[in-house]
Amino acid sequence: MIFNSPETIVKCIRDGLVEEQHFGYLMVMNKVHILDRVGESGNYPFYLRSCAKPLQASLMVDFGMIEHYGLTSEEIALCCASHAGEQCHTDIAKNLLKKIGLTEDDLKCGKHKPLSVTEQERMLLDNENPTTLHNNCSGKHIMMLGLCKMHNWDIKTYDEPEHPLQQFIKEKLYQLCELKKEYPVTTDGCGVPIYSMPLQNMGKGYLNLFCSEEYSQITQAFLNNPYIIGGENRTDTKIIENSENLVAKVGAGGLCIVVNIENEECLIIKVSDCDMKAREIAVTDALRNLHWANIETDHKIKTNHGKIVGEIVSVL
Repeated sequence: MIFNSPETIVKCIRDGLVEEQHFGYLMVMNKVHILDRVGESGNYPFYLRSCAKPLQASLMVDFGMIEHYGLTSEEIALCCASHAGEQCHTDIAKNLLKKIGLTEDDLKCGKHKPLSVTEQERMLLDNENPTTLHNNCSGKHIMMLGLCKMHNWDIKTYDEPEHPLQQFIKEKLYQLCELKKEYPVTTDGCGVPIYSMPLQNMGKGYLNLFCSEEYSQITQAFLNNPYIIGGENRTDTKIIENSENLVAKVGAGGLCIVVNIENEECLIIKVSDCDMKAREIAVTDALRNLHWANIETDHKIKTNHGKIVGEIVSVL
């Protein structure tokens, strides 16, 4: 039976009145047990969205792509990133395409403005238009193209569900996440298939990846390049930068997954209304409660004049 019952995890209190409530789920687990939870999601599946990226990137290890192209730690990180489209990100993307022997025209992720507000403003002043490299998923798509080039798979259709690459990705996700049945599939915002699964299986996938010596190159890429993983004002970057043994990845739909690689435990947050501020408050407060990290996050609600009129609090 599929059961889905989110609970309040964040409240916005303005001059003593609860103005907003954000519902969702929290789960803390290891490879065997669920250690704590808020909200009962049961076997209800949620789409992985960009939290799938490091799991998808595991194929770089399986197929020897890192050695084949001589990828750097920064390039591995970009392949797992939801980057903010800053110059440090687009420069790596350009170099990676050059290594593979392809161009921006081969990318099928689409164009959007950089997630970085600073970079948006710079491009506006310089009269520059966004390219596919500014897409936060461009690193993942370059990784996919690199795998296709290695195996002589068609690069024109790499985004289609029936393509050999996407079939290998599905098989790998199901293996890492220990899925025993089929769950709904959709098309992600960048145009490639994305799979759904219960939160517990997401946690299993992350623990099987980041706590495995086999995939240590991916773990080290996260730990050594937090700004490449996200960038300006990105929650996962803040978490990795302000801890010694945490890897983190955000995903659309209110998701954030954090792995403590020292004690091999995983925190999963899903905010039902996808509010990014509520997600950051919930995650950072949970990390503080778990004694995993103490990351400063602004809980204050202010007027345009800077007057404090309330606060955003988690109720975990």
